[in-house]
Amino acid sequence: MALITVTGAPGSRHEETARLSAQRLGFELISELRLASLIEEEFGPPSALPEKAWPELMTSVLARLATAHHLVVCAEGAELLFAEFPGLLRVQVVAPEARRVGILMIERQLERAAARELLRRLETEARLRRRRRFGRSSQRAENFDLVLNTERLEPEQAAEIVAGAATAAALAEQGLMSAAAEAHLQFQVRLKLSRYGITPAGKLSFKPRRFSHPSEEIFANLLDFYRVAWEYEPRTFPLQWDRHGNVIESFTPDFYLPQFDLYVELTTMKQSLVTKKNRKIKLLRQIYPDINIQVFYQKDFENLIFKYGLGRPAEPVGRSSRPPASEPVVPESR
Repeated sequence: MALITVTGAPGSRHEETARLSAQRLGFELISELRLASLIEEEFGPPSALPEKAWPELMTSVLARLATAHHLVVCAEGAELLFAEFPGLLRVQVVAPEARRVGILMIERQLERAAARELLRRLETEARLRRRRRFGRSSQRAENFDLVLNTERLEPEQAAEIVAGAATAAALAEQGLMSAAAEAHLQFQVRLKLSRYGITPAGKLSFKPRRFSHPSEEIFANLLDFYRVAWEYEPRTFPLQWDRHGNVIESFTPDFYLPQFDLYVELTTMKQSLVTKKNRKIKLLRQIYPDINIQVFYQKDFENLIFKYGLGRPAEPVGRSSRPPASEPVVPESR
């Protein structure tokens, strides 16, 4: 994919630089406002989302868009995302304070003193927001590939430089993000989001449960994220009886996935306990051969998602511009 991030201080006219750069290159412009709107559409109102999750929320939305368009993203902190992708150009727009005060005077029709006070307030808000979302209040020079000073450069000239740098780096020749790359990235991102209990807007609603282990809650959140119906410990299977017919040993799998008629048992325990659990599962399979059950360690979560065709979440409510997700592959009977 080709991704250009354009960020800058208040009054530096970086938004206009980003808009003109996108026009020159024929890329899709994602502004701060539009990105926030897409995040709200997919994940719910910002007031209900922890700000620490903002980098993952941004990454999830941008990765989806990058499968269809090359992007110019004008959003705070965007330069910290996708660092491992080759088709990335990170641009910072700067300008002296006097120049930025003058821009605010013109744009907001303010006197100089009021414009200076507004600039200080905007800078303070940006620093605090950046610290809450990204863990740092300042921007580092090494996080940018190109720094433009708009003290003398007009946005049109700055955009011409950005377009020239993108062309020289052959960004568009990288191609769009592949579906496989997006699916892998989405899983990594959404596993992190599941730790915050974040799920797509319009998801199936489940009653709150009390889980016996944190890994079970993470797994349930992940299933919610991909809109896979689940039941928690819905059935106990007797395994051994005494001579009077009383049950002396039983087993209760952690989850049941009705869509796949599959029981799932999670385990992060020490090996001695895992051995005991595996013995029970082996016995269960012998007594109940028609029951589908699989055991998963935490590291196996990703294998579960990809094996059963859950690499892409179902369409969020209210969005119709994307094609519907393909039907998941039903697991083979054991």
